[in-house]
Amino acid sequence: MRPSRSTVRPAILALAAIVGALLCAQASAVTPRTSLPVIERQVMCVTCKIPLNVAESPQSDRERVFIRGLIAQGQTEAQIKRALVAQYGTAVLGLPSDKGFGLAAYLVPIAVVLALLALLVLLLPSWRRHARAQAAQASSAPELSANAAARLDADLKRFD
Repeated sequence: MRPSRSTVRPAILALAAIVGALLCAQASAVTPRTSLPVIERQVMCVTCKIPLNVAESPQSDRERVFIRGLIAQGQTEAQIKRALVAQYGTAVLGLPSDKGFGLAAYLVPIAVVLALLALLVLLLPSWRRHARAQAAQASSAPELSANAAARLDADLKRFD
């Protein structure tokens, strides 16, 4: 006996709903909650001007309590950073901003490395030519005169 279409469709829809619910539950379980050590490494103590994970001051303790409260509320890392900036200002962030003058902190080191590489590319051929010329000069030893060669042979025979 074959099941009718009227009973198969609701069963398939129910199965699809269960699979969808399981996938949604799994996706929400995959999103990791942030932790205090993760945030501490990325923010600064605003009075000590050092990373929060090494700061030992009353202000750093207050910042940790504030962060723990935000974590307990289930906020994400980005939300916690925004709340810290709103509470303490941009000095709380461990990284410079990616706008304006803070952008120079990222661009200047890259420009310096590129300039050094370009200088190396320009100077390397000249250094190689100079080294080859010196090696060729060193390898061409002066010829010994007949008198000097005879003295050298006599000295070598004495040591044998």
